[in-house]
Amino acid sequence: MNKGKYVLNQIMDFVSSYEFKKCVNRYGSNSRVRNLSCWDQFLALAFGQLSYQESLRSITVCLSSQKEKIYHLGFSASIARTTLAEANEKRNWKIYRDLARILIKESKNLYCNDHSFNLELDGACYAIDSTIIELCLNIFGWAKLKKVRAAVKLNLQLDLKGNLPAFFDISTAKVADVNFLDLIDYETGAYYIFDRGYVDVERFFKINDAEAYFVTRAKTGLKLKRLYSNPVKKDTGIHCDQIVKLITKISSEKYPSKLRRVKYYDQESKRYFIYLTNNFNIPATTVADLYRHRWQIELFFKWIKQHLKIKTFWGYSENAVKTQICIAICTYLIVAIAKKKLNIDRNLYEILQILNVTLFLKTPLNTLLSEYELQMTDDLCQEQQRLFDF
Repeated sequence: MNKGKYVLNQIMDFVSSYEFKKCVNRYGSNSRVRNLSCWDQFLALAFGQLSYQESLRSITVCLSSQKEKIYHLGFSASIARTTLAEANEKRNWKIYRDLARILIKESKNLYCNDHSFNLELDGACYAIDSTIIELCLNIFGWAKLKKVRAAVKLNLQLDLKGNLPAFFDISTAKVADVNFLDLIDYETGAYYIFDRGYVDVERFFKINDAEAYFVTRAKTGLKLKRLYSNPVKKDTGIHCDQIVKLITKISSEKYPSKLRRVKYYDQESKRYFIYLTNNFNIPATTVADLYRHRWQIELFFKWIKQHLKIKTFWGYSENAVKTQICIAICTYLIVAIAKKKLNIDRNLYEILQILNVTLFLKTPLNTLLSEYELQMTDDLCQEQQRLFDF
C-alpha cells in the first residue's frame, strides 16, 4: 500500500491536500512565494514536532543530512533556516489554526463512539480550561503579563469522548479565561464543564438559551435562594440536591431562570463540593461525575507540554509562537487520526516514540506501529499510563 514511501510522508497523507490549499488560499499566503511554500513550512515544523527538535537550526540540519531524500519526503526544495524563520515570523498563523479545526472535525467523527468515557449521556461532553505557557519577558515583550513575566494562554475545549481538542484559541495571558466562552458555538444537548474561574451568570444564560447544559463549581460569594429540594441518598455522597434562583438584582436580571445546586462529599479528598447546573433531569451523582471528568483536560495539558514542543519556541514574534502551537495541535490530531484509521492498539505516547526514530524509514505505517517494540522500563510505562492513555 505504502511501498516506497517514507514514514513522514505516510503520516502526512492523513492531511487532505485539498483542505490544506483552501486554508492557504483563504489568506493568500502562497502568492509570490519563491523558496518555501506553506506546505514546506508546515511539513518542516511538523517534522520538528514529531522528531522533538530543539530549534529551527536542528530541524534544518537534520533535514539537510537527508538531502538526497528531500524531494521524496514531500519538500519542494531544501529548507534554509533563515527562510523558515522568516515564514514563521510573517506568514499568517491562522492558516494552521484553520487546518487544526478541519482535523478536529475529522477526529471527532472517528472518536464519536469511543468507549473510554463511561457516562451514558445523549449529548457531547466538553471540558473547558486554559493553560499558561511561560515565556521570557526579555525576548517576548509583546506577551508581557507582569513586570517580570511574559506568557501566552492556550484556551481549550476538550471533547471527553476521545480526549481530543474540540475548539481552541490562543491569547496573551492577560486575557481573562471567561472571555473564551464568547467564542464557543454551543451545541444543543451538549454538556460544558468548567471550574469556578469561568462562572459568569450572563454567559451561563447564553448556554441555557442554546439549549445546552453547563456544570461548574459555585463561587463562594454567589447568593442563591432555595426554592425546593429533591430527595437524596447520602450514602452516594450527595448531601443536597436543590432547585435555586439567583437573588441579587443584577445577577437575577442576567440569569432569570432556575438553577440546580448539588452538594457532594468526596470520600477520597474528604471535602465538600458545591456544583451548579442547568440540567434538572440527570441524577445528582452524574453531576458530580461530570465535574470529576474535568480533570482529563489537566492531564491533556500536562501530556502535550511533555511530548510536544510548546514550551520552548522556534521564533520570537506573536505570529511565530501561535504558528508553532497550532502546528503542534495539528500534529497531535494527525497522529490521533492515524491511530484510529489504522486501528492501532497503542496509546499516543508510544506512537510518537516510534515515529520519533523512524521518520526516514520506508516501512508501511500500519506494520511499523503495530509491530515495533519499544524499549521502556516498567516504571516509565506506568508513569505514561497514569498520565494519559487512550
